[in-house]
Amino acid sequence: MTKYIILLLFPICCFSQIKITGNVKNDLKENLYGVSVVINNIDSSNIIAYDITDDNGNFEINVDSNLDKFTIEVQILGYKKEIKIIDNINQRINYTLVSEITILKEVILKTSPITKKGDTLSYNVASFASEKDRTIADVLSKMPGIEVMPDGKILYQGKPINKYYIEGMDLLEGKYNLANNNLPFSQVAKVQILENHQPVRVLDSLVYSDNAALNIKLKNSVSFTGQAELGIGLSPILWENNLTPMLFTKNRQFLTSYQSNNTGNDVSSQLETLTLEDLIESVESNSDKKDWLAIQRLNTPSFSEKRWLDNNIHLITANYLQKLKKNLELRVNISYLNDYQQQKGATKTLFFTQNDTIAINEVKYNRIYNNSLQTNLTVQKNTKENYFKNSIQYQGYWDNNNGLISTNNLGVNQNLNNHYYTISNKFKNIFSLGKQLLTVNSYFGYNRTPQILNVNPGQFDVLLNNGVPYDNLKQNVDLQNINTSNSISFTKALKQFTITPKFGVNVENQNLDTALFIEGIQIQNNEFYNELDWFKSKLYIELQTQYKKNNWRLEFNSPLNFNYLQIKDYHLDKREALNKVTFEPRISVVNDINSFWKISSSAGFKNKFGSIDAINYAYILKNYRNIQRNNSIIPQTYTQTYNIGISYRNPLTSLFGNLFYSYSVSNFNLINKINILNNGSIELEAIEQSNIKKSSIISGNVNKYISTIKTNFKLSSSWSSFSFNQFLNNQLAEINSQNSTISIKSNTDILKWFDLEYQAKWNISKSKVDNQSKKAITNQSHLACLNLYPLKNHYIGLKTEYFKNNLFATTDENLFADLIYRYTWKSKKIDFEVQYNNIFNTNEFQTVNVDSFSYVETSFALRPSQVLFKVRFTL
Repeated sequence: MTKYIILLLFPICCFSQIKITGNVKNDLKENLYGVSVVINNIDSSNIIAYDITDDNGNFEINVDSNLDKFTIEVQILGYKKEIKIIDNINQRINYTLVSEITILKEVILKTSPITKKGDTLSYNVASFASEKDRTIADVLSKMPGIEVMPDGKILYQGKPINKYYIEGMDLLEGKYNLANNNLPFSQVAKVQILENHQPVRVLDSLVYSDNAALNIKLKNSVSFTGQAELGIGLSPILWENNLTPMLFTKNRQFLTSYQSNNTGNDVSSQLETLTLEDLIESVESNSDKKDWLAIQRLNTPSFSEKRWLDNNIHLITANYLQKLKKNLELRVNISYLNDYQQQKGATKTLFFTQNDTIAINEVKYNRIYNNSLQTNLTVQKNTKENYFKNSIQYQGYWDNNNGLISTNNLGVNQNLNNHYYTISNKFKNIFSLGKQLLTVNSYFGYNRTPQILNVNPGQFDVLLNNGVPYDNLKQNVDLQNINTSNSISFTKALKQFTITPKFGVNVENQNLDTALFIEGIQIQNNEFYNELDWFKSKLYIELQTQYKKNNWRLEFNSPLNFNYLQIKDYHLDKREALNKVTFEPRISVVNDINSFWKISSSAGFKNKFGSIDAINYAYILKNYRNIQRNNSIIPQTYTQTYNIGISYRNPLTSLFGNLFYSYSVSNFNLINKINILNNGSIELEAIEQSNIKKSSIISGNVNKYISTIKTNFKLSSSWSSFSFNQFLNNQLAEINSQNSTISIKSNTDILKWFDLEYQAKWNISKSKVDNQSKKAITNQSHLACLNLYPLKNHYIGLKTEYFKNNLFATTDENLFADLIYRYTWKSKKIDFEVQYNNIFNTNEFQTVNVDSFSYVETSFALRPSQVLFKVRFTL
């Protein structure tokens, strides 16, 4: 372990920096704000580092250079430039600039697209927007250093943002797609990236953060905006509606929306939690919906759902934030979703074992009904003196899925009632206690998951019914979960150190009841019903130590955990208990080498003792051809993880890049035993045996914006590999898998009447069972958008997409094309739009998905050609 940490931190320790500080005044002894202070190479004039003076005229530059001397250049419009040669040593230099009048024959004023002040990068929205853009999401994807994923998640320098603010206020708490997809970009002045952002203000100077937040700066202090959209279409009868008004003031924010369509626009993604902090909270509270049972679905295509999603969706949401007296904030978030989807297609699945390949062909027609209600009531106070937050949340899901499968000339009906209910309360309070901060955390949650799966005709007749065929098989699952976590911690600053001892306890009690029924009669064999009681507790003591000096930031967490886990199954008279003390240290080091480069590394060790869905002594029918039980000891996993990354960002040249490497080794005490039957059905058990899984991931990208030709170019690449062992049809097999991806993206807006977008992606997936290599799966995609502005207020867009996938025996190629015409009545802020989608009427798409021991070739029915007429109002 020691050698890994030494190797991990070695690259960081090779850098040393000097610091140059100073102050800039004018000849009237007034501090000057916004003065550019640049360190240059004497010979080449290349920029080494830079800073811009703050409100008090101060600057601070950290320089990493082997040069003995370099030049320092101080300048601002209206004053005489100062240039001098200085030594490469720590020093303070003060300047007094002399006023200078410069007569310019002609002035062309250009706004810098990106500016930096301290830890804040500001992107000028007007510099990146084009005529065709409508919402802030359209513009964000063009900003260097910022990446918008297909699900809407925003990354900065390859990492998810930890907060999304509008005018410094968190209205949506992670569900920022609602604002991103509906806020007109014309109302936004700047998009700010807040680097090293600590969301809790009272901790801002004590506990550093290596994550970034995004803040939307509006043009007006009071903004009533949003959009209204109405669309109707043909083939078949189509509609698309969107009414989303928004209000933003100094003390109040409001966003409400009603959206519905049957055009393939999945607006449910606007309710997904995307920010890093809120995702971590959701995982830690174990409040995410778990699907124990499922119908056999189709693997959906990897491109936009507007080409394949056959839907009928309605979304209603209201979000309100009000600042109250005494710096309190009240936030209410309510959302209701009703969604009906249809899927049509076919799959061919190949299962690979050491001695055989098993094939199964299925034709599928699925109907999916989703209903959900989500509510959140939060009271919060976030000041430099203290922090208080209390949230009450309720979520309810009432889903029903129906699937019809034809396989080997036989029909199988599946019907799933998939419900889930949860209510929880989260409380956090941070306040001063003497010369330190006291933090109190408390969470309490209850959730229930009742699910019923019916399969006709019945399956697994050899296992369940002595080989006699039968008509109906029903699986019932009912899981109830109560959990609470509580902690208290103290935070104290000691020079460059911040020490936070923490004491906490987590308790979780779950009850799992399952039963299998053949033609309405419960199977009485003990192997087919569970009455499981799961109790888990963890008492922990943790010391978090942070060190910050100059450009170095180090964090060391050393939690000592006292784990207790007890499992009982009453009717089987089985019980197990685990009582174990674990030490799970984690260390991370971050170094801002200079104004442009940052390097980070971390190492951590983690113990996991499974969850209730990883152990059940009796069989559970997961889907019509997968029945499994985990009749074993308590699962235990010990994982070592090592990460290192380097990032570069230069706002002056609009160049951003990053490279990350991650390596992990997980040691399991169980191994899966998978039995694949001749009809493709799978019986799975977990048996006691050591099993090691290794994985490696490398990813990186380079992003450059060229302002003179308004072009943004991005190159991304990733490679991943993992290996582990499992039993396939009673034989131990080593599974290896690799995946490689490279992609490029560019946006060019050279001429006023023309701009072009292009994206391309290549992917290769390979797997190997023991020494038998399987056929490599390759696919590629290309997207090109030609945008024309022939006359004022007129826009014509042609979008083409090309896909090429190699299948089991053939290669599948698809070409799509869409055409859009828009006329904008600018004085009324109204768009009149015609869309002609899927011009070539491509009705089927084929692709291959790779699993650890199987390939699944999917043929998916697509949406037909359709014409849509839309009217859009900017509110």
